[in-house]
Amino acid sequence: MATRRKILKVIILGDSGVGKTSLMNQYVNKKFSPSYKATIGADFLTKEVILDDRTVTLTIWDTAGQERFQSLGVAFYRGADCCVLVYDVNNAASFEHINSWREEFLIQASPRDPDSFPFVMLANKIDLGEGRRQVPRKRAAAYCHNRGQIPYFECSAKDGDGVEQAFEAIARNALAQQESEMADILDDPFLPAIIEDRSGCAC
Repeated sequence: MATRRKILKVIILGDSGVGKTSLMNQYVNKKFSPSYKATIGADFLTKEVILDDRTVTLTIWDTAGQERFQSLGVAFYRGADCCVLVYDVNNAASFEHINSWREEFLIQASPRDPDSFPFVMLANKIDLGEGRRQVPRKRAAAYCHNRGQIPYFECSAKDGDGVEQAFEAIARNALAQQESEMADILDDPFLPAIIEDRSGCAC
């Protein structure tokens, strides 16, 4: 009997212009476009990933970072298995807004266990050089440490540095989250009653 392939939902959040779309395209299509075009609402790409001999389908949702479009993205948060927080290492404000994105996601997505929901943080645009950096590695690492050891990667959507490794961690966290939620559901003492009620049969 063939096993059903798992579909994992990943949400990418962050300010406008930090490179969310570029990171997604670099990972899925191995392409980078220097021209900037703001995402309207949300868009997504899919990629099959092999994790320890298991094939899963990663659906990566790229959401608008502009304030006037943020309300459109809320409908896409629910059902997420992992949330990726992206900032530009050369833009301090984009890092300072990370926690607002994280808190807004937890409010709107309403995960079963907010304290253990997996986030991964990506620092993008390291290709521009240390001379332009505004967010020290130590500052970002301290933020992640203080919020449950969030995995943290520095990468470049332009040349691909660190992107593959970051998304492998994202996929693994998403898979672990989905399997944990499924185990919680199956362990629910009310599950037999729910199944019985929905079947309309007490046999």
